[in-house]
Amino acid sequence: PCPRSRSRNSAASYTNEYDVLIIGAGCIGAAVARELSRYKLKVLWAEAADDVSQGATKGNSGIVHAGYDDKPGSLHAKFCWPGNQMFPQLDKELRFGYQLNGSLVLAFNQKELEHLSELKKRGEANGVKRLQILNRDEVLKREPHVNDTVVGALYSPDAGNVIPYEYTIALAENAVDNGVELRIRREVTKIDGEQGSGFSVEMRHWEPKDYVDSVSKFKTSQLIMTSILALIGIGATYYALQEELASEIQTAMTATFYALALVFYNLPPEGESFLPKISPTTPLSKLVEAASAPIGKGASGKVGVQDMFTGGSGSSKVVNGVTVGTETVKARYVINCAGGASDKIAKMIGDDGFDIKPRLGDYLLLNRNQGYKAKHTLFPCPDPVLGKGVLVQTTLWGNLILGPTARDTYKKDMADMNVAQVQEYILSKCRKLVPSFDARETIHAFCGARAKSTRGDWIIEPSVKNGQFIHVAGIDSPGLAGSPAIAKEVIRLLQEAGLKTPPNPYFNPNRAPIITPKDGLRGLKMGPVGKNDSDGIDEKAMASNVICKCEKVTELEVVRAMGRSLPIDSTQAIRKRTRAGMGHCQGDPCNYNCEARVKAIIARETRRPVNMVGGRPWPATSTLTQRWIDDKEKDVLNDRMMTDKVY
Repeated sequence: PCPRSRSRNSAASYTNEYDVLIIGAGCIGAAVARELSRYKLKVLWAEAADDVSQGATKGNSGIVHAGYDDKPGSLHAKFCWPGNQMFPQLDKELRFGYQLNGSLVLAFNQKELEHLSELKKRGEANGVKRLQILNRDEVLKREPHVNDTVVGALYSPDAGNVIPYEYTIALAENAVDNGVELRIRREVTKIDGEQGSGFSVEMRHWEPKDYVDSVSKFKTSQLIMTSILALIGIGATYYALQEELASEIQTAMTATFYALALVFYNLPPEGESFLPKISPTTPLSKLVEAASAPIGKGASGKVGVQDMFTGGSGSSKVVNGVTVGTETVKARYVINCAGGASDKIAKMIGDDGFDIKPRLGDYLLLNRNQGYKAKHTLFPCPDPVLGKGVLVQTTLWGNLILGPTARDTYKKDMADMNVAQVQEYILSKCRKLVPSFDARETIHAFCGARAKSTRGDWIIEPSVKNGQFIHVAGIDSPGLAGSPAIAKEVIRLLQEAGLKTPPNPYFNPNRAPIITPKDGLRGLKMGPVGKNDSDGIDEKAMASNVICKCEKVTELEVVRAMGRSLPIDSTQAIRKRTRAGMGHCQGDPCNYNCEARVKAIIARETRRPVNMVGGRPWPATSTLTQRWIDDKEKDVLNDRMMTDKVY
């Protein structure tokens, strides 16, 4: 596994001087990092959260839009379609999983049908190919579960979908494999620089309080032990000198030297070397017993809007982060991909040309047994103010996803919507598209904050304050679709600003997938902790040992994820990479207790105490009252689906 909170490699050979610094590790930052890794450059990539893809990238629909809804001439329109067309090749190289399912914009009256023609013309003006308007019969033939009052639809066969964090992780792994240095839990606090002279960037390094407290505890005990050894060595040396014993003097002085060296050698900022080592063959059953139970009630892990800007459930505030150090790095160029915090980063160099006004998007995720309700991504006719509207879509892994809302936080009535209103909004609007889905099959809820800017369009340009500072800000929908094309534009802007980009002769565009496709239950073994666990060495045993029953995740998949190029120290990180805990039971300890099993594997692989492994906060951005909802709450969701309120 990687060192704590950073990748293994150092692009600057410990000098802290880089050609380029990227701030922000969402899908935009990851696409830029991967594109920069094609060149022989010293690139540092800093992320304020505890993993890549923890901000808006984690909380969105994952749609690779075609671009028919974007205003012609806008940057949205300029980059969406070209980015869309890059995804099939990207998936061949990075193996993140791309589902080319197509999209349908549904019309339910003559006015909406006329609007479909306008959308088609707009899309064609944006370069979008293969758009078709389908009649009612054609729509129902493709989508038999759509509301039968439908009168037509705009069909875009090039629209697709991904799991957005899996896409971002794939980009990030490949970027780091090709030489980019990543540091997580680094929040940029200050930037100094003048045109032509580069930048000095100060970053706050934080770690979770539980981890810091554990380090402090072990550090104190280790210091006491080494100090005692040093005192013994000094005493022995004094005795030897008094008795004029030459060989004994040499031995005593050597012992003293090593004892003192041990004290001073073990003083890194994080105190990592003070921690006790766990044997790689420690039985998982022993570690599972020591793991804390997953959290599914309470409000201590609630994520606020500002927290979403710096990592959401992986932000410093939500996991009780404690500052452990301050780092200063130098970079000739800086790329601002900080999402919801990009205006704050811009102001650090005196650039107040835009502000971010977040728009919240709430979702509900349903069990896989509802996935058959939609083959395409299903949209209503778009709202002129709120955008594309709520959607119904089957995800890459077969769940049905509903949402999002479009709650502008600067509008009080939208920002103050209560849980009931949010759920009614989603469920009632989705029912108009697909009336027969079962809201009682809801297994998860989440929210993302889209980084809408006061400029009304994406901001992809050099700062007016310093041409070596590139903004990639205000990237709202369809930013995921546009991300690979945006990354190429950033390279062009850097080259225009004077950055030399010699090719990286060792660049490898390919990356192996983490998740292994399963043939039913063939070759898999399920059972209580300890029954099928490996000895920490035997990969054949790991490959058959299922540690998440719902998603059929194996011990080997977790171990291999740990061995990749990105730092991992939490069950959340493994959850995004392997889907352990993402099934219909959501890691219920009374079912298979998969979160504790994952914690045990992380502890064993990192050789650190299991209480230092991060868990999944609750409620994060969920609108559910508890992680494992009961029949009463399921009935409430069903009632909210049937509401006659108009939103």
